[in-house]
Amino acid sequence: MLVHLLRRVGTAAFTLVLVSFLVFLAIHIVPGDPARVLVGPDAAAAEYAAARERLGLDTPWPIRFVRWLGGLARGDWGESLRYSRPARELVARGLTVTVPLAGLALALALAVALPLGLAAASSPGRWIDLATVGLVQVGTALPEFWLAILLVRLFAEGMGLLPAGGFPGWEAQAAWMHLVLPSIALALPRAAYLARMVRAAVADVLREDYVRTARAKGLAAWRVVGIHGLRNALLPVVTGAGLTFARLLAGAMVVENVFGLPGLGRLAVVAVEARDLPLAAALATVVAGAIVLVSLAVDLSYVVLDPRMRHP
Repeated sequence: MLVHLLRRVGTAAFTLVLVSFLVFLAIHIVPGDPARVLVGPDAAAAEYAAARERLGLDTPWPIRFVRWLGGLARGDWGESLRYSRPARELVARGLTVTVPLAGLALALALAVALPLGLAAASSPGRWIDLATVGLVQVGTALPEFWLAILLVRLFAEGMGLLPAGGFPGWEAQAAWMHLVLPSIALALPRAAYLARMVRAAVADVLREDYVRTARAKGLAAWRVVGIHGLRNALLPVVTGAGLTFARLLAGAMVVENVFGLPGLGRLAVVAVEARDLPLAAALATVVAGAIVLVSLAVDLSYVVLDPRMRHP
């Protein structure tokens, strides 16, 4: 088991370095000159040269990458050109919105997907199974931005039950209320994906011989499905949940902009529009690193969920 853990951690560390290189390369080969954006098109040659030196653009890219990687390790992610503030500070503030939003959306998605998937798997071919399949197809096809706008029209403008957008900060008592509609807009399509995964995983387990034996012994249906079925189908479900959380961190951009939330997605749009390379590189690296770490956590959870992996 220790060898397995060390191998996974080593693979994750190598992946983080590789992702950092790819992010650096992608950011620095896109068209445009951030130094020219910083000083303006009419700046003097000396001012332009000083801006290039300040941004480190006057050195070869391998040296810039080593310096940037060292800065990441020290916590120095550069200064945002758009906000004139440390990129680390801006990313940290965005994470305080995006991470709770992604966590709430995942919790809502699981709360919908688990009972639907279990009910469908335990009644193959019946109305609950057919209804679940239909709902999954509809949910998967729903565009997030359209769903977000519909929720705003219904629950914010129509009924006045929830805020239509914005975020007052966590010091406000009603801060969580501003995340309800965005989390629902993110959760419903993910719930459809997870419900399909739960249904397929549990249905495969329920065909096993030991499940037939449990039913023959007279165990209650809920025990057969909820304990034997779900417990032994947790590996693909946990994998799906982990991937869903990673996608929520990376893909909340559209919903955050619809609701005006100051998260990573909104920061990313500003960074791209302003050619803010330090901020864009920091955002891409943090999101990619979070995805790698979530994948590592999912891999390590297999050791807990599957006793066979604890021994070579």
